[in-house]
Amino acid sequence: MSKGWFLIPLLLLNLYAQAEDWPGEQWPSGPTPTGLAIEALEQYAFPPRDDASRQGIRTDALLVILDGRLVYERYAGPTRADTAHLTWSISKSLMATVFGVAYGQKLFSLQDPAARYYPALSKHPDMTLADLFHWASGLDWQEDYEYAPLKSSVVAMLYTRGRHDMAAFTAQHERDSPPGQVFRYSSGDSNLLAAALKNIVGPARYADYPWTALFEPLGIRHATWETDAAGTFVGSSYAYLTARDLARVGLLMQREGRWGERQLIPQAWVAFNREPFARFRAGQDEAVPGGHWWLNRAADPAIHPWPDAPPDTFAALGHWGQALYVIPSARLVIVRYADDRDGSYRHNELLKRAMAAFAGTVQP
Repeated sequence: MSKGWFLIPLLLLNLYAQAEDWPGEQWPSGPTPTGLAIEALEQYAFPPRDDASRQGIRTDALLVILDGRLVYERYAGPTRADTAHLTWSISKSLMATVFGVAYGQKLFSLQDPAARYYPALSKHPDMTLADLFHWASGLDWQEDYEYAPLKSSVVAMLYTRGRHDMAAFTAQHERDSPPGQVFRYSSGDSNLLAAALKNIVGPARYADYPWTALFEPLGIRHATWETDAAGTFVGSSYAYLTARDLARVGLLMQREGRWGERQLIPQAWVAFNREPFARFRAGQDEAVPGGHWWLNRAADPAIHPWPDAPPDTFAALGHWGQALYVIPSARLVIVRYADDRDGSYRHNELLKRAMAAFAGTVQP
């Protein structure tokens, strides 16, 4: 047999890699599907907008990436393509993605005690970084918003007595359960991670680290991430990106941490982000927690929060309807920015309509 036959698979792999679409300064675009499925998607995402009462679904941006190409984009309200939109709790998943770069640099282990990197947690020596990523610190925390502001830990952290040093405020909370045993969604856990990152990468690198580690390699040029008065990123809430730039993070995660020819984040880290927290129980939240991302599957196969989306769907989710959906099996990334105030929006409904509009156009 000729040796040339052995080269053919390698050549085909090389051609495939070269044919893969990645954004440069701009996203490559593809044809937008048309027809009833797109109309149904838009009818749900963009109903007549009620800005007076702030009732109903109020989508600010909807953007779809298929096979690395921008195939759908629409804006409403004050938001435009160049608007760096407040992501709210999508910031948590962005912080986890930044940590992924540090993980690839072997700067920490998930089983390291959190107190090693944030000494204010020294009275909780058994709390690990993995516990914080699972929102399972064991600290007594109330994640209530507009409906119960007086007892809300997160409102106090972001706006009143905790706002100057959010991690220190969180660390002062008493223990409610052993670390790693109970899922309890906590923006405080996310800000403890943001504070720990300062010592993981070193104070000299910290202020620029999200940019040098993640944003700049992805070609994200206009991100803003607020800090508290202690100089710690508000990892729970205050990152701002355009929809097109947030989609770059989604494509990175869809392609298991690879950006072009560079493995920017180890596949093992993406696998951790997408692994369900084993102690999550149905009814604790609207989606299943992974490693600071949200999943459409759980350790219990009966739990399937978004039944009309593929089981491998995972997402970064934020207050008032912010969402970054990643669907690897359909090679889709969907960004939704919004200003929903009444809870009428449903992730499953948008995902069902997006799958009908775009999944059928995926080429094998």
